[in-house]
Amino acid sequence: MNTFICHPERGGPHPLVIFLMDAPGIREELRDMARRLGTVGYYVTLPNLYYRSGVEDLGPFVGEAYAATRQSYMQLMATIDIPKVMTDIDALLAFVDREAAAAPGTAGCVGYCMSGRYAINAAMRHPDRVRAAASIYGVELVTAAPDSPHLAMQRTDARLYFGCAEIDQYAPLAMIDELRAEANKSGNAEVEIYPGTHHGFAFPQRPVYDKAAAERHWERLFALFEDALQ
Repeated sequence: MNTFICHPERGGPHPLVIFLMDAPGIREELRDMARRLGTVGYYVTLPNLYYRSGVEDLGPFVGEAYAATRQSYMQLMATIDIPKVMTDIDALLAFVDREAAAAPGTAGCVGYCMSGRYAINAAMRHPDRVRAAASIYGVELVTAAPDSPHLAMQRTDARLYFGCAEIDQYAPLAMIDELRAEANKSGNAEVEIYPGTHHGFAFPQRPVYDKAAAERHWERLFALFEDALQ
């Protein structure tokens, strides 16, 4: 599983944050976001979840000219699921445990789009290790499956954060309302809707990028990880 890793040059070892990609796959846009996390004091890993298919950077995908690329990543997205990604998280934790620049103990996880559910499930799978997890405009957060992300609030006392776009065809407000109802029963989860935003608002290369909302999401992530990991 090829993985991009970044961390500060000084002051280590640093707490681990696992950064999980969205459906279009690894690209410089995500590496830059991983670097931003790293600069505030974390050992950040960005694994290529499509390694089983032997692909990584799919190239440009925004606009009508790249419809074939979008079809490709939709097919790739269907090749992975929660059980597979959890085995990847297991392997990643085992690798990081041997890294001198990574601090032992607690870790955080953040996932965007398709990976929001994976980040939350990492906290369920490793409740004593993954002490903070965030889903940013995640999808399939409330399902009938036994590993549905909304059940994490009952299965871990890790800090959980769900940042949701107000206008999101992949995560309708009805689902967000159900998620918030579950969060209100727990003391460890927050569900926040970003007004006026669309799915993908935190990605600077997307047409739907919303700078104010993106900066707010960074503020939330930094506070979440500082409280739980530092």
